[in-house]
Amino acid sequence: MVIDEDRKYILNEHLRNIHHISDKDYQRRIWIRGEGPECNDFDETCCHFFDDGDPILNNYKKFGLTEPQYLLLKKFRDKFRTFSDENNWPHKFIETLEWEGIVDMAKDVLKAFNYSKIKY
Repeated sequence: MVIDEDRKYILNEHLRNIHHISDKDYQRRIWIRGEGPECNDFDETCCHFFDDGDPILNNYKKFGLTEPQYLLLKKFRDKFRTFSDENNWPHKFIETLEWEGIVDMAKDVLKAFNYSKIKY
């Protein structure tokens, strides 16, 4: 299946956001200390994650996702939804085991998509 450029861009942006979720150094630098050069916070990450991700999941075949990629991404979305609904202060949760599980799962998603930081 050929994926149009818009869908490629949306998927790449979603994976870039997941990369932020997988990178605790980024989180400490940007979300907690606000050092930049990026301008982002946990709330913005959550908004982008769900705004970009849910349409991808709802139309995963049009985005070129395989069934295993779809299932892993959906499982991650559900876990992240539960976590983000109950937590909003990174300085309080970043060192918890629950967050470590989210970070690890984000890394698994990136692996499933062969995503690397070089793409952005």
